[in-house]
Amino acid sequence: MSTASEKAKSTIVVKRIKKGGHGGHGAAWKIAYADFVTAMMAFFLLMWLLGSTTKGDLKGISEYFQSPLQVSMSGGDGAGDSTSVITGGGQDLSRPAGQLKKGQVEEKKRKTHEIAKKERERMEELQRHLNQAILNSELLTQFKNQIRVEITPDGLRIQIVDDFKRPMFDIGSARVKDYMRDILREFGKVLNDVDSKIVLTGHTDSAQYAAGDKSYSNWELSADRANASRRELVAGGMDAGKIVRVVGLADSSPLDKDDLMDPLNRRISIIVLNKLAEERMKMAGGEIEAGDKDTLDNAVGHESAATPAAPAGPSDAGTAPAADPAVTTPVPPGASAAPAVGGEIVASAGPVAK
Repeated sequence: MSTASEKAKSTIVVKRIKKGGHGGHGAAWKIAYADFVTAMMAFFLLMWLLGSTTKGDLKGISEYFQSPLQVSMSGGDGAGDSTSVITGGGQDLSRPAGQLKKGQVEEKKRKTHEIAKKERERMEELQRHLNQAILNSELLTQFKNQIRVEITPDGLRIQIVDDFKRPMFDIGSARVKDYMRDILREFGKVLNDVDSKIVLTGHTDSAQYAAGDKSYSNWELSADRANASRRELVAGGMDAGKIVRVVGLADSSPLDKDDLMDPLNRRISIIVLNKLAEERMKMAGGEIEAGDKDTLDNAVGHESAATPAAPAGPSDAGTAPAADPAVTTPVPPGASAAPAVGGEIVASAGPVAK
């Protein structure tokens, strides 16, 4: 234990820190703050521009900087829309957005032309194959004068026409004759291997029932016959999923417009759709109008070829049978038809059987 004398001898040292004044800060912080504010203003300005600019404009600006050489070679002053900051190759200066470059439009036309040409070649090959199959089949050879195979803008059309001595159906009925059943089942085997959708269309002559269009008429009869043909194709081996439409057109699209009672007008059409027609049908939700034959021929540079038609004979009037419950009630005969390819593949032209 320390004594009082020891405590007296101990030395206490007190350190005092002398505080000096602050030096001048200068303007360095103001420069940094100004840089920060400028950067934030530029950022929000960029966000505002991105939010108020259309997608077409943004794509045009992006493509301009990615491929300026392509822009100069394909035409136009830029790659964007006509309303973009960089003027583009669009044609309609009043459009707010969404125009294509001139080069893109030409490229799209070129691709469409190539697809149409390939599909035409595919349909021509299928036409040769079917004609050869008819000649190689003893059954089909007997009825080759009643079978017409031709190319249309929507694909390949096979028409089985009536004959005075060999009608396809019972008079005024949708009951299929034995020889017609054999023809349809033979085509069902051949067409099942084709990678295309199928449309069936029924036609009649202008012979009317006693009650006219107030009761069972040619509209129901043509739809019933087309639906009966569908059943025979499926029975012959065709996948039912390949058939996308069954239509009855009555006498609205005669082949022989000078003689509406000609048995040539009583026919069943089987249309093998090409890819362009299938795409149009898909985009239109199942609705499709017949293409323009002249437009296709001018684009591809070929002419359609058809086999000989059948000879004429008497009309097809008769007693009205009971309606097939599987066929949807048809629209009135006032519905429109497309004369470009004989009214084929026009949903509004007649009843659709399911």
